[in-house]
Amino acid sequence: SLQDRSENLFYKFVVDNVKEMMPYIYTPTVGEACQKYGHIFKKSRGMYLSINDKGNISKLLQNWPVKQVDIIVITDGERILGLGDLGTYGMGIPVGKLNLYTACGGIHPDRCLPITVDVGTNTQSLIDDKFYTGLKQPRVRGEEYEKFMDEVLMGLVERFPGVLVQFEDFGNTTAFKLLQTYRNKICTFNDDIQGTASVALAGLISATRVKGTTFKDELFLFQGAGEAGTGIADLIVAQLVAEGLSEEDARKKCWLVDSKGLVVKSRLEGLQHHKIPYAHEHGEIKDFKEAIKALKPTAIIGVSAVPKVFDQEVIEMMTELNPQPIIYPLSNPTSKAECTAEEAFKWSKGKVLFASGSPFDPVEVNGKTYVPGQGNNAYIFPGIGLGAVVAGVKHLTDDMMRIAAKALADQVTKEDLDSGCLYPPLTKIRHVSLKIAIEIAKEGTKLGLCTKVWPAESLEAAIQAAMYIPSYTVYESWLSPDFIKVRGHSG
Repeated sequence: SLQDRSENLFYKFVVDNVKEMMPYIYTPTVGEACQKYGHIFKKSRGMYLSINDKGNISKLLQNWPVKQVDIIVITDGERILGLGDLGTYGMGIPVGKLNLYTACGGIHPDRCLPITVDVGTNTQSLIDDKFYTGLKQPRVRGEEYEKFMDEVLMGLVERFPGVLVQFEDFGNTTAFKLLQTYRNKICTFNDDIQGTASVALAGLISATRVKGTTFKDELFLFQGAGEAGTGIADLIVAQLVAEGLSEEDARKKCWLVDSKGLVVKSRLEGLQHHKIPYAHEHGEIKDFKEAIKALKPTAIIGVSAVPKVFDQEVIEMMTELNPQPIIYPLSNPTSKAECTAEEAFKWSKGKVLFASGSPFDPVEVNGKTYVPGQGNNAYIFPGIGLGAVVAGVKHLTDDMMRIAAKALADQVTKEDLDSGCLYPPLTKIRHVSLKIAIEIAKEGTKLGLCTKVWPAESLEAAIQAAMYIPSYTVYESWLSPDFIKVRGHSG
């Protein structure tokens, strides 16, 4: 591949064509690549740490040839996108995310390390797959898993002091537990919980700007109550609290629907811990459409990986309830999207305020062309990582995610909004990452969490100087213009 032959040229091409290349590097292509990872395997990237190597992780980490690593993306492959347990085939996710850290955030590729921890898989088809690259055994769980992950994470920060560790595509219960356990021990965040929440919040800020409302005027209904759903809800609550609501009243603005129906207090006994804060007083409702009728939300957010659940009836119901309904089918890859952009715009007659997890082409309705925005986490995590690395941030707080969302929303122009897009063009993503990085560094400095403090007037220049720019020296031709003209060349 081009990346193997000339990494600098690869990133030069991606940076110059980021809008066109993003779908190939990450969603939706990365999902299919992970499903076929062992069958298309050409060259190993990153590190695989097997639970069979427990007790020796520190020694294994010494084998990594690069002394300084700034960012690690780590997964155990249990919940890859909306595709489920792909085990070590999930390595495509850390590899793809770190490609975006470099292309979109300017993190030098030599200082990026993708890691997959192999604790087995519960997907029988992978165990039966002769090309499967991991342990052909059921997943290890419980105390043995937790001790192994502690050995891995503590080994990483010992081997690479100050490194940022991004958790990616762990199962729901594991993801929340790892984040809560290590967020104040190391520099870390979970992109599925916090990154998704931040990019979603940015789009919602843009949507309220179009409507001329505040978050206090909105009511949010989620189809899905896992990592992404409760992560987004938590950040919406933080935004509402910042606007003056109490936390209790802010939570009442967010309602969740899971596989068993509306999350309500009568179901408390059987709920996972992350759903409990959103279990409100209400009668039981089993169906998402019935929840819309009962609650009359202004926004619906799809994070369930149930394709086509936002059908024509749902879109039309939301349009009847709201002059400008907010509809976010955020599940990916595209095959798992709750609806397409074309469906949302056409069924709402162009009234929808739309963002999706996967990319969609522009849509024409009644002679007007709408450009659907993609709520791509790549708008957020590269800038957060860049700011954390340059400023030496010790810990990333929830409020930093809210601040990053605002920094992203601030880059959306009136022209973007007029075209139906709630996010800035992907062509501006390096500039967006720079602005987010500045705000992360400022907040870290204010909280006393930075090991590198820059004067306010030189912070932007310091971050720009740290960004990797894939470039080539341009040499002047020694040929004279007359010679070039005679030979039939224009330059």
